[in-house]
Amino acid sequence: MAFEPPPRLVRALGETAPAGDDWLAQLPATAEQAVARRELTVERVQVPGGRSSLVVLVRRADGTPAVLKLAPPRARPESERAALAHWGGLGAVQLLEAGAEDGALLLERLHPDVSVRSLPEAKALLEAAGTLRRLWTEPPAHHVFETVTERTGRQATAMRAGADTEPGVAPLVDAALAARAELVAAPPEQRLLHGTFRQSKVLAGERMPWLAVGPDPVVGECAFDLARLVRDRVEDLIAAPSGAGAVRRRIKRLSESLEVDQDRLRAWTLFRAVESGVRALRVGRPKDGELLLEFAGWL
Repeated sequence: MAFEPPPRLVRALGETAPAGDDWLAQLPATAEQAVARRELTVERVQVPGGRSSLVVLVRRADGTPAVLKLAPPRARPESERAALAHWGGLGAVQLLEAGAEDGALLLERLHPDVSVRSLPEAKALLEAAGTLRRLWTEPPAHHVFETVTERTGRQATAMRAGADTEPGVAPLVDAALAARAELVAAPPEQRLLHGTFRQSKVLAGERMPWLAVGPDPVVGECAFDLARLVRDRVEDLIAAPSGAGAVRRRIKRLSESLEVDQDRLRAWTLFRAVESGVRALRVGRPKDGELLLEFAGWL
């Protein structure tokens, strides 16, 4: 079978690939080797798939359905492996192999086309929040996960550069950076977080009704993880006449249901929305960037 990367993956990785990176060019051969090494039978490549990895629906030698996931080193697949091993299937997809020299992940098969986003909004938020709560665990001793302070520090540097090159974003960037400085000064807890959680990252399963996939794990406070969920369906929020009020109610509802400080959740939501918006503008996605920055302006 030809392991052709889906267009969505090609576009997304093209936005972030360093000069000279040939991971995409090598991907078909890498996938063939990973399949042969594990004696897998390929069903199909998942399309449209994700923005950071190739997802292949496969069957193991005993006929068990599974998923083979291949991601470039800059997507930190070993960090994802470590987090999934730590969670042990509680709230997240189950890792089916302890380790792999090629960096590929063999995972339990969920229902890739059925995410919690398919539910009505109120129900989707409830189920997503319940799944996220299960993931917030004490990080393993001597962990090697990136911290929220480290990750957002790198992002802050890029945001400052963006404020100089993108007209009109400087006030929002200043507000977001000020919020981050206050937040990282005194985090209330240190938990292992999903890192990139949103409704589309929660898929239907057989073992449990809903399970999280695709973490980019990070250690820090829970409000950071929850902040990305606040802006889910941002295009609907922006289009609604009462969008700003809906966002305030969503922050209040999520903070109360998950016992997260409301002000810290609002502040992390601001930072993450501005960071994503500035990044979208930088890589040539102006529509996405403008939506996110308009959303951030409500906070």
